[in-house]
Parts: sequence; C-alpha cells; structure tokens
Amino acid sequence: MINVFMQHWQELLLGFGNTLLCSVIALFFSLVIGSAFAIFEVLPYKALHIVGRVYIEVFRNIPLLVIGMFFYVVVPQFFVTLDGFTAGTIGLTLYTSSFIAETVRAGIQAVDDGQMEGARANGMTFMQAMWHIILPQAFRYVIPPLGNQFINLVKNSSVLAFVAGFDLMYQGDAIASTTFDTFNTYIVVGILYLIITLPLSYYMRYLEKKLA
Repeated sequence: MINVFMQHWQELLLGFGNTLLCSVIALFFSLVIGSAFAIFEVLPYKALHIVGRVYIEVFRNIPLLVIGMFFYVVVPQFFVTLDGFTAGTIGLTLYTSSFIAETVRAGIQAVDDGQMEGARANGMTFMQAMWHIILPQAFRYVIPPLGNQFINLVKNSSVLAFVAGFDLMYQGDAIASTTFDTFNTYIVVGILYLIITLPLSYYMRYLEKKLA
C-alpha cells in the first residue's frame, strides 16, 4: 500500500482534491436546493406543492449514474458542453437534494403546528416564521439523517469516475489498470475516502449532542 501511494501520490492527491471539492460544492447546493423544495411541499400553495413533489419524486427515483450521464452526454448535444467534473457534480447535487428535501420536510412537519400559529399571530409572515422559528427547530430534529445523507454524498461522488471526473475512484481505477495491483490500490483509495467521511461523521455526532 505504501508503495502504491509513494509511486502514485500525485494522481491520488489530485483525485482526493477533486472528490473533496465535488463533495463540498454538492453538499452546499444540495442543502440549499433540498431545503427550498422541502418548503415548497409545506407551503399553502398547491402549485408549489406539486412542483416540490415532482422534483423530489423524479430525482429520488432515477439512478445517480443516469443523472450524471445525462448531463455529461445528453446536455452537450443540445445546450452547452460540460466536463466530467461539472456534469458529475450537478448530477450529485440534484440527486442528493431530493433526499435532503424529504428529510427536511419531515423535520418541518415534526415541529408543533402551534409554533407557526404563534408566529403568525405575532405578525410574522409565513416565510419569516419558517426562517426564524420553524427551520431552526426542524434542522435540530433531522441532524442524524442529514449526517447520513452527507456521508452518502461523499461516497456517491465516485460517480465522477464514470464521467471522467478525475475523482479519487477514477484515479484508483487508472492506477489499478496500469499496475494490476488492485488489492493495495483500492485499499489506499478506501483509506482516502475514510479521511473525508470519518471527520464528517464525528462532527455530525458532536453537533447532534451539542444541539440535543
């Protein structure tokens, strides 16, 4: 394993950096987009509720690889050319945001209805009450499942390997195919994934205990 890393550390660190960058970008935007569509589902407007439901059902039930390949292969034929990293990151963001939307929606619905009624009675608009009263409580309820989604996001970033995204898995495949040392190569790749996911896992547990 040490030999594999020492001989191919540049490729592995490039893949590690791309995986980390993709994960951070997708995590941020999937949380924003997912929260927005979660709010759509609880808004008292049927049209927005339908939009939120359709978005979630579409992206939650299509395989991530299909979404990534769509942006990498189909979109360039009709719109703009996307490199593998961009196409994979967009696909990962849309896919993960649909699961986050369902998680956040469950958190919003877990907050007592009296919280919204009290906020509206005190002169807040629906969105003000949602932003200042409901969402802070909802996110406290859903920290454990959100943590799982974030970790899954990092692992799902390996989809970039299928669209030439030069991520950690892509580099691992390239090294294994040239050295034929698949055992040690994929152990090194697995360890590098753990370096990303374990701190995230422990931080989410710390956050859960702190906000409990």
